[in-house]
Amino acid sequence: MGSEAAQLLEAADFAARKHRAQRRKDPEGTPYINHPIGVARILTHEAGITDIAVLQVRRLVEEVTDDKTLPKLERKRLQVQQAPHSSPGAKLVKLADKLYNLRDLNRCTPEGQKYSTIARPRGSFQDKSDHQEVISWSCTRPSGKLAEPSAVLQVV
Repeated sequence: MGSEAAQLLEAADFAARKHRAQRRKDPEGTPYINHPIGVARILTHEAGITDIAVLQVRRLVEEVTDDKTLPKLERKRLQVQQAPHSSPGAKLVKLADKLYNLRDLNRCTPEGQKYSTIARPRGSFQDKSDHQEVISWSCTRPSGKLAEPSAVLQVV
């Protein structure tokens, strides 16, 4: 077996052992290992990442993992502050992680949690104002204020 394949299998084995008793917060109690596997799949199939160093995400996950001993607001503040200084691989992993979590929320809401729609697009996304409405309520600045739709469109 090639050394890259062996490294990838070793990383998957490590993750499976590390997370064997953990479950996701969904009603089915999905095994947590599905999450890192799903993130790796997004990286390979959707982002076209083939670099083993990125796919062996342990080091990169450690780079972007929050300190759970800190209050939530402080963790979020640090995320915003540190994100621009993260390695490119860590940024890719963080984005794939967020995408996986959003898709998982679309599949089912975590047990005991509820969410409601904050805003709805007015049409079929055919006109620019519909895009701006959705983007403006979903993107906030570090100050907590909603960004202007035009500013958000430039950033994205």
